[in-house]
Amino acid sequence: MGRAPPEKLAYVVAFDRAARQPDALVVLDADPASAEYGKVAGWADLPSSGNEPHHFGWNACSSAFAHAGHHADGLQRRYLLLPGLRSSQIHV
Repeated sequence: MGRAPPEKLAYVVAFDRAARQPDALVVLDADPASAEYGKVAGWADLPSSGNEPHHFGWNACSSAFAHAGHHADGLQRRYLLLPGLRSSQIHV
């Protein structure tokens, strides 16, 4: 079985347990060869607070790209799905 290439970005959620600040998706530079390695590369506030995003991920996981034939089927990472533990809302 093949192996997916290492990720160059890492996605982390940030939230205020008291729900006074908006929840956010934080992007970290995860490329060891980058001068910005380990630093925040992006930040996107969600439109609401109190969601507590949890168990989020891509519509297509990286391990699927290692299997023969998946690229031919049009498999792409297009959507990062962030379900809210407290709110049951799903942010895409």
